[in-house]
Amino acid sequence: MWSNFFVQQDEDGRIGVAGAGQGGGLGGIKSGRGQRRTHKMSDSEEGKIKLAFFVAIIGVTLTVLGMGTEFWVELAQSKNFSNNQTCQMAHYGLWKGCIRTLWVADIDPERTSCGPAELPGESNCTYFKFFTSGENAVIFKKTTNNKLNLAAAILALLSLTMMVMGSICIGMSLSKGVPFFLKPASFCFILSGVLVLLSILIFHQSVLALLSSDHSIPLHHELSWSVACVGSAGAILIFGGFLFIILSLPFSPWQKCLPHKNSAT
Repeated sequence: MWSNFFVQQDEDGRIGVAGAGQGGGLGGIKSGRGQRRTHKMSDSEEGKIKLAFFVAIIGVTLTVLGMGTEFWVELAQSKNFSNNQTCQMAHYGLWKGCIRTLWVADIDPERTSCGPAELPGESNCTYFKFFTSGENAVIFKKTTNNKLNLAAAILALLSLTMMVMGSICIGMSLSKGVPFFLKPASFCFILSGVLVLLSILIFHQSVLALLSSDHSIPLHHELSWSVACVGSAGAILIFGGFLFIILSLPFSPWQKCLPHKNSAT
C-alpha cells in the first residue's frame, strides 16, 4: 500500500508526488507530459545561437551600410573628352546620384577614363525622383529605366524587413529560452540574403539599360565597393540562416516525445 506513494525527481530537478488511486495516477501522467513539452535551452545552446546571430548581424550591418551609399556604380567619361583640364564622372546607388568634376592632372596617367570618385573635385548630388513623381534621371544624355531601379530598391527594402523579422524571432527565442523561433528566423535571414542578391542583379540590369539608351557619349562603367559590400552581406545572411537551421535540428519534435528515464527505483 505504501509503495503506491513515492517521490520522483525528473531531469529538470522538479519534484513530483504521485498519490494512490486513479486521480493521483492521472495527475502524475499529465504533469509528466506537460514537463516533457517544454524544452529549455542550455547555456551552450544559447551561446551557439548568439554566435550565429552575431554572424547574421554582420550581414545586416553590411547591408545597411551598402544600401545607404551612392557608390554602387561609377560611370566615367574619357579624361580627354572635354579637351581641357577637367573631366566628369558619375556615381549613383539606389536613392541618389552624383556628378563629379575632377582635375585631369590628379588622374593616373595610365588610366584612360575619368576617376576614380575618391579624387578631390566638385560634386553635385541629387536624389532620384523614381519614388515621388516617377521621373527618370538623365546622366550624360543617358536615361535611366525607372522600373528596374524601383524594383531593385523595393527588393532592398523587403530584404531589410525580413532582417528585422528574423532578428525579432531570435530575440524571442533567447528571451523565452525555447528553440521554436529558430526555423522562422532562418527562413527570414535566408530570404533576406536572396533578396539582396536579386537587388544587385536587377540594379546591374538597370545600369546596362542606362548605357544602351544613348550611344553619343562613350562611358566606362564599373560596379563600385558598395555592391561588393552588399553582395558579401547577402552571402553572410544566407550562411547565418543555414546556421540557425542546423541549430534547430537537435530540437526536433520527435525527440520531445521520447520517454524520460526514471532515476528512482
